[in-house]
Amino acid sequence: MTRLGVALATVGGAGFFPIAPGTVGSAVGVGVYLLTYQWPWAWQLGVLAAVTVVGIWSSGVAATALDREDPGPVVIDEVAGQLVTLFLTGAGLTGAIIGFFVFRLFDIIKPWPARQLEDLPGGVGIMADDLMAGVYGWVVVTGILWWWPGL
Repeated sequence: MTRLGVALATVGGAGFFPIAPGTVGSAVGVGVYLLTYQWPWAWQLGVLAAVTVVGIWSSGVAATALDREDPGPVVIDEVAGQLVTLFLTGAGLTGAIIGFFVFRLFDIIKPWPARQLEDLPGGVGIMADDLMAGVYGWVVVTGILWWWPGL
């Protein structure tokens, strides 16, 4: 089960990319979004929920296996946060790229309470700060798309 947990938490090894693994994880999230954004909203919610639940479990397993509290190779949290940022926005490729940069900004600066959510135990803490960054990202992307529909 440890190997499966690490494989899922690192999104098939994408988290082991030597440069900016969190950015790579966010790019995977954009890819998942672009594959699913035309699905019915309930299916999109199901994907987001599945990534979140699997992420909580697998990131906790990976943290134990890699012997670090929030290991850099764990990027399933970035996938989930990116999906939150773009959830139900209907953004096309340009909007998704904007959402990518908006999410990365919030994931890096971690405004309140995102940074505090990192203190939650295990996989919940690993995932929660990125989900919160995704909520901030969603607000910004939704505002941008309101002003410039069709992105």
